[in-house]
Amino acid sequence: MVKFAQRLLPLLFMIGCSFGPGNLESRHTTDLETRRVRRIAVLTPSAITPAPVQKIPFSNPPEPRTSEREAPETLARLIHSAMAALPNWQIVSENEVREVGQALPEDGEASRMKRLGEMVYADAVITGRVQRYRERVGDEWGAKSPAAVTFTLDLIDVRRGDVIWSARFDETQKSLSENIFALGDISERGVRWLSADELAQEGVKKAIGQLHQIIARGPAS
Repeated sequence: MVKFAQRLLPLLFMIGCSFGPGNLESRHTTDLETRRVRRIAVLTPSAITPAPVQKIPFSNPPEPRTSEREAPETLARLIHSAMAALPNWQIVSENEVREVGQALPEDGEASRMKRLGEMVYADAVITGRVQRYRERVGDEWGAKSPAAVTFTLDLIDVRRGDVIWSARFDETQKSLSENIFALGDISERGVRWLSADELAQEGVKKAIGQLHQIIARGPAS
């Protein structure tokens, strides 16, 4: 019981949370609810950093798949859609973020992010990093290789410039015979293999739903 209680104590003013069968973890500052975050801008996450590959003489490096190249933009759309579907907060339109972003100079990432947030009158910006976006091989009823998605999301306070909430989703879909915890996903997924986009969408909905519960449970004020 003592060890369990210790895990609940905030570490460096951050609270750790875990959702689902270990595929989503999140943490947030202890004062997140009092930061009065009501208007949020969604920024395109960072691109996938390609894993180092062994060089083969007289050969070209493999080209990333379309799903991998488009993963950051796909994730941004999923985040925006998930947030726009929930009440009691304002989400800056994708067009406004795009137009303002194109007009900003290529400065440091932190400075550019803060400036963009200020120009669209956002209290916070949400962005992240895509670390893995592997498409399934096969169809939804018989995949030879399952989809695998790993990404992190960060909510950054525009005024202070600090990360006030972060989440990490990491899953390689497994069959029921491989993972008994998959029983809990049957009602949502059905007995089928998801595409990478569908897996990412599920992770985004879980993460954004958890964030919404913390900062937008009541009427906006």
